Amino acid sequence: MKRFFIFTNKSKDPEMKETARIRSYLEAHGAICEVAEMERAVDASGNREYLCTVPEESECCIVLGGDGTMLQASRNVLEKNIPLIGVNLGTLGYMTEVELSEAESAMDKLLNDEYEIEDRMMLQGVLCQGEEKGVTNYALNDIVIARCSSIQVFSFNVYVNDMPLTSYQADGIILSSPTGSTAYNMSAGGPIVDPKAQILLLTPICSHNANSRTILLSEKDKVTIEIGEGRGGCIQKLEASFDGGKRIIMESGDRIEISRAEPVTRILKLSSESFLNILRKKLV
Repeated sequence: MKRFFIFTNKSKDPEMKETARIRSYLEAHGAICEVAEMERAVDASGNREYLCTVPEESECCIVLGGDGTMLQASRNVLEKNIPLIGVNLGTLGYMTEVELSEAESAMDKLLNDEYEIEDRMMLQGVLCQGEEKGVTNYALNDIVIARCSSIQVFSFNVYVNDMPLTSYQADGIILSSPTGSTAYNMSAGGPIVDPKAQILLLTPICSHNANSRTILLSEKDKVTIEIGEGRGGCIQKLEASFDGGKRIIMESGDRIEISRAEPVTRILKLSSESFLNILRKKLV
């Protein structure tokens, strides 16, 4: 690899010292390296995104930050087929393989093409209101349907491949990819699975039902979640959140169709260490 693009969480590297150090190291070894110029944009629904132009010729996107920064970067390289590697400036960092103290040795491996690439499954969600379908939004970790205002229990009807599966009275529902199993899914009591797996994880949040365990589904399944009515037939209002970023307001009668996405996120791996061994260290 010779062409790199650095995507930095400026709140974790406010003076861009670590970014400059990695860029200088790469350029000193003959590489071409650009740093993202990010613009914070807010759409009509109040969603905040960091926009940047990623050069098409980039061979690798180096992400300095934590898992949240990796999720943002995955949206910026969506459908560009550019792999990501994370340098951990956060805390646990399940998705960021490289520790800051090992940055130079990691860059040497990238320069010498000593790596593997994992294709991580992504999710796509489409809001359906009556016969109208909205735009498709994507998530690497999860799509979460939960309250956007007062604390209350909501009614959810769940369909798989257009057939009724179950109903929940719960605070919300998480549809997670394997990569996202260590995120909100884990906090809600869901299982941890290998990020290379090809399954969907359906986990209710604080369910008032006896059937409150995670349901594992095939990556070929389409999951439809319909918002039911509240007590006395009142309209319930929630939001669907994609990786904690893009948010869409939903209300009773609305449905969201969730399935495996065609695009994938490509993650560079420098170590042959198993996921289970990495997990063991993170959970200590």
